[in-house]
Amino acid sequence: MYVVVEGPIGVGKTSLSGRLSARYGAELHLEVVEENPFLARFYESPESYAFQVQVYFLLFRFKQLSSISQAGLFSQNVVGDYLFDKDFIFAAMNLKDAEFALYQDLYGHLSPRLPVPDLVIYLRAEPDELLRRIALRQRPFEDAMPAAYLAELTRRYDEYFRSYPGRVLEVSADHLDFVGNPEHERELLARIDAALNFTPVIG
Repeated sequence: MYVVVEGPIGVGKTSLSGRLSARYGAELHLEVVEENPFLARFYESPESYAFQVQVYFLLFRFKQLSSISQAGLFSQNVVGDYLFDKDFIFAAMNLKDAEFALYQDLYGHLSPRLPVPDLVIYLRAEPDELLRRIALRQRPFEDAMPAAYLAELTRRYDEYFRSYPGRVLEVSADHLDFVGNPEHERELLARIDAALNFTPVIG
């Protein structure tokens, strides 16, 4: 079983992925964001560093997700907090002209070589709620993130998942506190269990 949690910045992907990994006894694959050496500079000057940011993420994520395809790993369940395709969503926002054409060429060669999830859980929230959650996690390089950027990102995620060819469970996360509210957590996990035909062991 290969399950991915996806959604825009700050929506709670990593928190939910950790809970699902524990619940299903799964190998946990987390996106590594802070190690991108161009990210802080990108937020300060997007046009100057967009290409470096995207290519770094593209290659790093490809290497990480390629390990899922290695022999023996699928004897375990796997839970991840990002789709490889998320990189394309961001690149389509941030890159232009020749840089985007070069990126598309790289992406087109790499994407078909990666495994496809059995289920994607799309966590969705409005930009104001995303900004609130981003502020709570106190990453300095995210402090100046504009609401308009998050609104456009959310629109592109919605557009992407309208035509996504695999199985998707969409979850409205605006008023969902699965981290701090045990009832919300139980309800969400029950929805995911049902989508996966998973019966938890009680005892």
